[in-house]
Amino acid sequence: MNDSDVSKQIQQMVRFIQQEAEEKANEISVSAEEEFNIEKLQLVETDKKKIRQEYERKEKQVDIRKKIEYSMQLNASRIKVLQAQDDVVNNMKDAAAKELLNVSGDHNVYRNILKDLIVQSLLRLKEPSVLLRCREDDLQLVESVLDLAVQEYAEKANVHAPEIIVDKEVYLPPAPSDDNSHALHCSGGVVMASRDGKIVFENTLDARLDVVFRKNLPEIRKQLFGGAAA
Repeated sequence: MNDSDVSKQIQQMVRFIQQEAEEKANEISVSAEEEFNIEKLQLVETDKKKIRQEYERKEKQVDIRKKIEYSMQLNASRIKVLQAQDDVVNNMKDAAAKELLNVSGDHNVYRNILKDLIVQSLLRLKEPSVLLRCREDDLQLVESVLDLAVQEYAEKANVHAPEIIVDKEVYLPPAPSDDNSHALHCSGGVVMASRDGKIVFENTLDARLDVVFRKNLPEIRKQLFGGAAA
């Protein structure tokens, strides 16, 4: 083999090596680009997922805030309705309390009411000796019906007539006045207690109104507000 043939073979080998190197380099480049594209897609998908999750989180927060605000507004509306209903009911009770002041104005009617209240109190206490308190303005009326009340109680309860001590040192508060409407007041009636003070029965007109009002409050609300009554 002469020098020319050797040179050709060497050149062929060089070209072969170069071709192999280029192909290998292309393979590496393609592989690297594929890996880069895959990684890039993964990063993009990861970022998209994060964005979606963040959007969903904020969307849920907005939805929760809306529900909270709606609930607060609904509760506020309910409270306003309940307050308005209470105002109506309380105004009705205040009006009834003012009407009680007229009861003691008619002495004939009020005299019988006082007798009945005393009898009712005695039946509730069932004590042989009781203490009675009334308004100072009512003292004469109370004393005028005391014997009748004791006799009626004794007949109804089938017991001996009890001893009744009228307290002439401590009286029930007077009727309410426009000058001092917030002061302690009493529209009439009596308060009676056992001698030892362990049993007390408040049978004033104001107390009777409270009892009747509480007892009939559901029906009052139903009549006033119907299905909207709370």
